[in-house]
Parts: sequence; structure tokens; C-alpha cells
Amino acid sequence: MTTPTLSGVVPPLLTPLTADGDLDLPSLERLVSRLLDAGVDGLFALGSSGEVAFFDDALRARVLEAVTGLVAGQVPVIAGVIDMQTHRVIQHLSAAARFDLAGYVVTAPFYAITGPQEIDTHFREVAAAADAPIWAYDIPVCVHTKLDPTQLLRLGQDGVIAGVKDSSGDDVSFRRLTASNRAAGSPLTLMTGHEVVADGAYLAGADGCVPGLGNVDPAGYVRMHRAAGEGDWEQVRREQDRLAALFEIVFQPTGKVGPAAGVGAFKTALRELAVFSSNVMTSPMSPIEGEAVERIRAILAQTGLRDGADA
Repeated sequence: MTTPTLSGVVPPLLTPLTADGDLDLPSLERLVSRLLDAGVDGLFALGSSGEVAFFDDALRARVLEAVTGLVAGQVPVIAGVIDMQTHRVIQHLSAAARFDLAGYVVTAPFYAITGPQEIDTHFREVAAAADAPIWAYDIPVCVHTKLDPTQLLRLGQDGVIAGVKDSSGDDVSFRRLTASNRAAGSPLTLMTGHEVVADGAYLAGADGCVPGLGNVDPAGYVRMHRAAGEGDWEQVRREQDRLAALFEIVFQPTGKVGPAAGVGAFKTALRELAVFSSNVMTSPMSPIEGEAVERIRAILAQTGLRDGADA
């Protein structure tokens, strides 16, 4: 299986929903157009930011049909086939095979406790069933297992995985992975999921980023990626500082944690930017309301994304 050239800025798409929880196609079209116009290098559908864990099989298929249709081959699309255990992941692979996808994103198995041997078997069996490259998604906050850099490198050298999306928040581990990957001839493409320290990941050797905040400000991440490629680290720092200030939107809700706060803030920001029609979340999560919305609106103005006249 040929390793894809996918790198750069690959935002994990949010999934806009209607008031009754259905897929909001007009909002999705505006979002995809916004990202493509900003110059992103690819799109990641059905990730954590896309609320994949809350979607049934039918809604997953509708999202992939819509996204691949809207993108129409302009950039590569990779899709999350995330589920608890191997056989369910393979079922998602089979269902997604009819779409124009450049690869699939797979976490470690979860709920049932697994160790290194089970994780190795999981990725190898999934890759054997796949019709496109597999990307390992390191997100221990959700699956409660941290993927080991040595194991990831071995899977890359064996052609099992093509790359890694690192959302572990473990910068030491990511730096070890980039160093060992480089020493081995770079069999893996390495992407950071960090919104606020993507600059550090680039310095360590990341090939790109997969930032949820990239839904809100894709152009900022594109500028940062291009500056990193040119070695303009002062520009990288300026862009990262502004994006870190924008990321403060996720800390404005009270009484919300996890995706209800983070994804909820991204959706609220996109509603305030007239990209989304609503900031509806999947049940049991509720949308952000009240004074938190006013604070998010003010941050959008302070970071140059929105007119501050009514902020």
C-alpha cells in the first residue's frame, strides 16, 4: 500500500446539526467551502470534533457522502472509522469503501482493557481489511490508552500504518516519535492535533496539524504551516500566539467539559461567524448559551475574525 502524501493542515471537520439533531447540509457546505478557500491540504471527517462517537452507522454514511461530494476530489479526505473493538472498525471500513477516501483514522481499541499485543493485532487486522492507508489516532483522553512511539514506528516500518494523528498532549512522546521516525527514514507522516502548541510540534518535526480550532480559523493555521515550511519562526510564533488567544473560546462555558465545551465553543463561534445556522450538539450534550456566547463573540472580535462593534 502506497504511503499518501497527505500533510499540512487537515482540519477535523465539525458536523453541523439542525434543531432536531439531523445533518445540516447547508451549514456543512459553507464550512467545507470556507476550509477549501483558506487553502487547507485535506479534511478529516468523522473525528472527535465531528462527534463521531455519538453517530449511528446511517449518519456516519450521510456525513461521508456529503463531505466527499462537496470536496469532489479537490483535497484528500480521510475518515474516522472509530469504534470499541476490531470487528466493528472493520465493519465501518466496509461501509465507507464506496466513498472517495484517501485513508482511514483508527484509535486503539477501548472499553475492554487492552495492552500492547492487542493493540498491535488490532491495527494489523484493520489494515489488512482496508482499501486505503490507515492513520493511527493517539487520543488517550478518550480511549484511555497511550500509543507507544516504538510500537507506532514498528507499525509504520511494517507498512501497517501510514501516519499518526497525535492528540495525546504528550509533547515528550511526540518529540521522541519524530526523532525516531526521522532516524528510520520517515516511514510515518506525523501530524499534531494540538491547537495551541502546533509551533512546538513543527519545531520537533511535525508534517502538519489536525486542529479542531482550524474549523474556526483555517487561514491562520495555513499561514502558520507555510511559515514553518519557510523557516520563518517569528511568523509561526505570531500566528500561534493569536490562535492560542482564539482558543480561549473553549474556556468560556461554565458547567461543561469535554466536547460539550470544546466542540460546543467551535460550533458557537461558527454560528457567530454565520457559517453554521445553529450550535446544536448531539444528545446528551446541550449547546452553549447565555453570557458564554457573549464572551466567545468578544474573543472572535479581539482575534480579528469578527467585527467588534456589537461584541
